[in-house]
Amino acid sequence: MSREDDGPGAEPEQLALIREAVRGTKAARAKPRTWRGAELAERLPVARVLVDKGLVHLDRYFDYAVPAAMDAEAQPGVRVRVRFGAGEKGGRREGGKLVSGFVVERVAESEFRGVLAPIAQVLSPEPVLTPELLALCRAVADRYAGTLADVVQLAVPPRRAKAEGKASGAPLPPNVMPETGSWGRYPAGPGFLAALGRGDVPRAVWTALPGPHWPEELARAMAATLASGRGALAVLPDGRAAARVDAALGELIGEGRHVVLSADAGPEERYRRWLAVSRGAVRAVIGTRAAMFAPVRDLGLVAIWDDGDGSHSDPHAPQPHAREVLLQRAVTERAGFLLGGLSCTVEAAQLVETGWARPLTAEREQVRAAAPLVRTVGDADEARDAAARAARLPTLAWQVVREGLKHGPVLVQVPRRGYVPRLACERCREPARCRACAGPLEARDAGELRCGWCGREEGDWRCGECGGVRLRAQIVGARRTAEELGRAFPAVPVRTSGRDHVLDTVPGVPSLVVSTPGAEPVAEGGYAAALLLDGWALLSRPDLRAGEEALRCWLQAAALVRGQAEGGTVAVIAEATLRPVQALVRWDPAGHAVRELAERAELGFPPVSRMASVTGRPEDVAEMLAAAALPEGAEVLGPVPVPAPDAGRPRRPGDPPPGEEWERALVRVRPGQGAALAAALKTAQAARLVKREGEAVRVRVDPPDLG
Repeated sequence: MSREDDGPGAEPEQLALIREAVRGTKAARAKPRTWRGAELAERLPVARVLVDKGLVHLDRYFDYAVPAAMDAEAQPGVRVRVRFGAGEKGGRREGGKLVSGFVVERVAESEFRGVLAPIAQVLSPEPVLTPELLALCRAVADRYAGTLADVVQLAVPPRRAKAEGKASGAPLPPNVMPETGSWGRYPAGPGFLAALGRGDVPRAVWTALPGPHWPEELARAMAATLASGRGALAVLPDGRAAARVDAALGELIGEGRHVVLSADAGPEERYRRWLAVSRGAVRAVIGTRAAMFAPVRDLGLVAIWDDGDGSHSDPHAPQPHAREVLLQRAVTERAGFLLGGLSCTVEAAQLVETGWARPLTAEREQVRAAAPLVRTVGDADEARDAAARAARLPTLAWQVVREGLKHGPVLVQVPRRGYVPRLACERCREPARCRACAGPLEARDAGELRCGWCGREEGDWRCGECGGVRLRAQIVGARRTAEELGRAFPAVPVRTSGRDHVLDTVPGVPSLVVSTPGAEPVAEGGYAAALLLDGWALLSRPDLRAGEEALRCWLQAAALVRGQAEGGTVAVIAEATLRPVQALVRWDPAGHAVRELAERAELGFPPVSRMASVTGRPEDVAEMLAAAALPEGAEVLGPVPVPAPDAGRPRRPGDPPPGEEWERALVRVRPGQGAALAAALKTAQAARLVKREGEAVRVRVDPPDLG
């Protein structure tokens, strides 16, 4: 956050206000007046406005006078334009930029000492920032040490006047209660649907069975909630997944009862749909990340699918995660909660372990019937086949592909380019971690080992599992192995699906489909086989979630393969003894998450602990941490050098100046201290900006990219 963002003229007035608040000075109340003697509103002539300035030291409401001509339209929740950053001269306020904002409330008098500027313009009489949405945004801002204006910018889409001029229509009557359908495969499934239909608020972590049924099952949960007369909200990781749930829900309840909020609709159409939800004309929303804030009336169910997908974490400040926002909504709005996925994150496992949510899983017999056969290959198999080892394709891989092509399409999953593996023991493949804080070890240019969290040098490393002293880092060429497969089967069509071109579906005829994780298309009738290549590229990433993410990617691909009874086979090319590989073989994502959670609890890793990262120039990071009133027992790890942002991307607020050295420190606190940590860092950041001390630093609470 750069200090020049304050705008010219902001310092004399706004900083004085903050300093007065810090000193506890109580300003004398003054009757509001407007420029040129404009008539004031007779009742509640003062409007408290949230201005669109996402600066942490200006994270408060500002009072403005309401002219009588705007009395009827300047109601809480509407968009307005006000002059911000004006100074005083001769007893009246002058200058200032016109900025957008929202009226939060109307009051009879102000505590501001001086003349209030009037609202300059009511942009729209549409009350888009409802009290419920405002409270949610405030809670999210506090959790992530962000500003309310930044969160509101994420929650309320930009205005489109043409869409506001159209009526949204009246809400349709509730639909009928849906049948149980494939929820009958889960022992607790029918009861969960029945509870939603009765108006209860069940909370569940759902480990979905492999196969094509999960979109229909999620749609049935939403339809059951709508049948009770309440609203439902489902957040999915991408537009393809949202489209599948949209089609399933449309078949169950018909048209006009739900909308899809995603970028694919375009700005105007998306705003029109959002208004239909805000006005209460529609009570069901299916959408991608931004839909987590959708203002659904009488919310009865919030659901999120595949919460481990990185797209659920918003890249814009303060970078909230959809799972945490929906958890907040479930608590404050007393709604049911459904966290579903083919995999299971440690956060989901923690919800079950604490008793906040109940597990919603199938019996092992159902899992074995629905899952494909998973085969593994170890070092012994590769050693017997020198040519396959050199090509990174052991004999097992060729066998699975050849046999699968006899019966239908074969999916080949290759990791994305750019994965950089972390160091691991050469003998047992256990990740190399720091003995002081358990952070990941990194190899520097000179060959020495250093912790990526606390910066401690590790001079005499030895594996804690097997006692090995040699480290391994392996980088695999995913593109080359995919080309080799295409050359090996010249008579078979090869289709690719990735970042540049993502396929939705492929026909159920013999073909090779090469895809990166998350871009796998659905095959008609399911894939006959799948080949999961370059497992080390996923498992060796320098990330705390490397094992969890690898298993999630594998399960996403393997779930598209036909069941074992239909001959579906999956071959995973990775060390067979590793925990994620074994979890895939057993198809036990929940068990893997429980074991990961226990290990993180022992080492003090999130989500058992809470963390925040502070990034900036070395002197600014040090001053920030020294000034922050951190919770008792807070542990500061680092700082350590971190790479600067790409030279080609625009500079963001909070970025240190170009060319400066960056450092990152991690602050770790015990469970229950997350709110205090966020408040302490936010207060320290605001104080630095008020005093104009050094450059701004970037603060992020619960960063997902821990090494």
